[in-house]
Amino acid sequence: MPLTADAEIKALLEETRVIALVGASDRPDRPSYRVMQQLQAHGYRVIPVNPQITGEHVHGEFIFRDLSQIGEPIDMVDIFRRSEAAGDAVDEAIAAGAKAVWMQQGVINQPAAERAEAAGLKVVMDRCPAVDIPRLGVARVAD
Repeated sequence: MPLTADAEIKALLEETRVIALVGASDRPDRPSYRVMQQLQAHGYRVIPVNPQITGEHVHGEFIFRDLSQIGEPIDMVDIFRRSEAAGDAVDEAIAAGAKAVWMQQGVINQPAAERAEAAGLKVVMDRCPAVDIPRLGVARVAD
């Protein structure tokens, strides 16, 4: 069952250090661009992932093609993809050993959520961490 209680979501956000953002954009008019910036401002290390703009940089971070290229532990995978495409990102998150997947507002994929949970990942669906962090008073700061 995806996390829905404020206390569970706050705990996840407080224990998270590294976020891989799947569907990252280098375009300032895109929500993923702004959310990445906000997450970095709250002290998270955010690693952008997008197969269409790999090799570039956004907000000072190299954009990877897929999660398997990252080569360091990932706490959470934040998914900015259509609901029907979120399953692939969830499967990559499981393979990469992520601890949690977060499907952005409007992204709902119950079979993918069930696969993630069966693999031991925490799941948040149809929410935005950049909205929940200030709403819940998450006091995440850089290490």
